[in-house]
Amino acid sequence: MQRVYAWLRARPLLVDTAWAALLLALSLLEILTDTLPGNRAVMAGILAVLCCAVALRRTVPVFVLFLTFAAGVVQLAADIEPGIMDFAMPVVVYAAAAYAPRWASRLALAGCFIAPTAASARWLDLPNTTVTHTIILFLLLTGPFVIAWVLGDSMRTRRAYYAELEDRAARLERERDAQAQVAAAAERARIARELHDVVAHNVSVMVVQADGAAYAIDGDPQRARRALATISSTGREALAEMRRLLGVLRSANETQGLVPQPGVDQLEDLLAQVRGAGLPVELRVDGVPVELSQGVALAAYRIVQEALTNTRKHGGPDVTATVRLHYGDDNVELEIRDDGRGADAAGDGMGHGLVGMRERVAMFGGTLNAGPCPEEGSEATSNMGGGGRRAGGYQVVVTLPLRVPASTA
Repeated sequence: MQRVYAWLRARPLLVDTAWAALLLALSLLEILTDTLPGNRAVMAGILAVLCCAVALRRTVPVFVLFLTFAAGVVQLAADIEPGIMDFAMPVVVYAAAAYAPRWASRLALAGCFIAPTAASARWLDLPNTTVTHTIILFLLLTGPFVIAWVLGDSMRTRRAYYAELEDRAARLERERDAQAQVAAAAERARIARELHDVVAHNVSVMVVQADGAAYAIDGDPQRARRALATISSTGREALAEMRRLLGVLRSANETQGLVPQPGVDQLEDLLAQVRGAGLPVELRVDGVPVELSQGVALAAYRIVQEALTNTRKHGGPDVTATVRLHYGDDNVELEIRDDGRGADAAGDGMGHGLVGMRERVAMFGGTLNAGPCPEEGSEATSNMGGGGRRAGGYQVVVTLPLRVPASTA
């Protein structure tokens, strides 16, 4: 039954034509049996117009409304009393209220009162009818027209409501898709930062060790073997990190096997790996250590990793570095300083290093300052224990809040 209803709704002209054909058959039966007095030719013309109006009521409702008004005027002028064919008029009123513009709907509502009044004045003996009978007859004649208009206007309101719901659902779907795209872009950016940090750090270690092994393989085979062992372990660590990062692309049911994110507790392991790669580095911790949120701890670890990677790549020979971690009351401060060649070589060739660090710091509302070290003997240098260093060098100073909103952490 639902299929039949859907099929009929998809073909409104066919349905209306069927109703017009039924009206034509019943009206012809009334005319041919002489039940309705009057000029048969005029009756036939009015019947044809009203049947066409029923058939086209949803296709051209405004035109049909005026056509019906014209047929009613001709019927009054030709003194043809109301018959079965006049049932088309409430149908046209319904169509005008449901499908025509607002002004045409209001015109149809006015016709609901004008047509019964005109019919009563034309065919009822009003002077010899009591007031009560006149009111009753007026209501009986007006009622079908008004009911048809109310039903049509209700249909218009319901269609407008459904259209608004559909538009709202479409807007919500577009907003959901836009939010999903933003979230996906943010996730891709996060994974890109992680991949850059992992690849840049570990590959630079492997390159340094490979160069050292190439120089020492003839004169110091033992040292070459240690360098190769470092390359092997570093490569395995890089693979493990990349597997962990690629794991976030799995579905929620495939989260097994993911290792914890690194944090400040793993800085000693990171520095040991850096020292093994040939960069002397010292770690200093000031203040009372507190437990950091996972996001802040990961950001601190990656910033130190990236800064030391840049030092190895661009600091030049015999460069040394110092990592200082200071716990304050409301924030934690990181300083990575080296005594290498300075600002000209800081950052990787594509500029992703500092950009990634700034993005990490901005995510938690912190600050980042990167640039050449202060001149020898300056106040900043003496406060940070920089006395005795040679001229030049580069430093990265980061401040991260100890407490961040849960949505950020």
